[in-house]
Amino acid sequence: MAIAVVTGSSTGIGQASAITLARAGHTVYATMRNPETGGEELRVIASKENLPLRFAALDVNSDQSVQTAFGTILEEARRIDVLVNNAGIGNMGAVEETLIDNFRAVMETNFFGALRCVQAVLPGMREQRTGCIINVTSVAGRFSAAPQAPYASSKFALEALSECLAQEMKVFCVRVAIVEPGVIATPIFGKVGQTPSSTRYPQRRRLMDMHISKEGDPYLRTLLVQGAHHILGPFGVDSDLRRWGLKLAERSGKSGKKRAIIAVARKLAILLHRLWVSGEVYEPLRNSTRITMPAAA
Repeated sequence: MAIAVVTGSSTGIGQASAITLARAGHTVYATMRNPETGGEELRVIASKENLPLRFAALDVNSDQSVQTAFGTILEEARRIDVLVNNAGIGNMGAVEETLIDNFRAVMETNFFGALRCVQAVLPGMREQRTGCIINVTSVAGRFSAAPQAPYASSKFALEALSECLAQEMKVFCVRVAIVEPGVIATPIFGKVGQTPSSTRYPQRRRLMDMHISKEGDPYLRTLLVQGAHHILGPFGVDSDLRRWGLKLAERSGKSGKKRAIIAVARKLAILLHRLWVSGEVYEPLRNSTRITMPAAA
């Protein structure tokens, strides 16, 4: 079985990845900045299920921490077969209003942090002529929308790095892959912070309304359902947008292929996201009839 290292394992996607790999029988090193205070849920699951999961301290922003952590893992396990670069932070704001230091902080973790870890495992994977590097980027690394300039820029950069790296490592039989999650309810959203009351830009408020449900407001929990229902409606029967959407739907229906249907859904979701933050769909949805549904589990 493989020896896998997963960064940012204390919560969210990193935690789920570590558990999934360990349940499959792989030896997993779950890394986080402070294992003494983080990863409590992961420890409980690993202990209860007797999973081959070990914890290691790793701060991807520190050259010394990366060198020490991977050096210790290699000394103990003798090799690393899989690296899951998941550690990341979120930050949003208008370009005008976001400090350069905030841009740097996001790039430091999301891009340079991943790069440090990649460089730490490459010599071993190259020599053993096998391995897999998985960089967790985001759908924001495929298309960008306000007010996610800091975050999207870091994810675009990581995807560009991954594409170059995949070409370089192919000759050494090392696979490089990127994973582009969409909107997933993880603790990263709770770390974004409140929208500044002084902002001149409305996109952040709209995005927060779209992605974060407020207690006692069932409308926000069903926003995407309403969005799917209204996405073509506000533009009229003869609009170019409506004709484009209907043409895509008709094409996918005729093909009968699951992949085509998923592609259409993805394009419509991206379109809705852009129209939402731009305000073109925001007000029609906010003014529509609210639908009461049970709280999301």
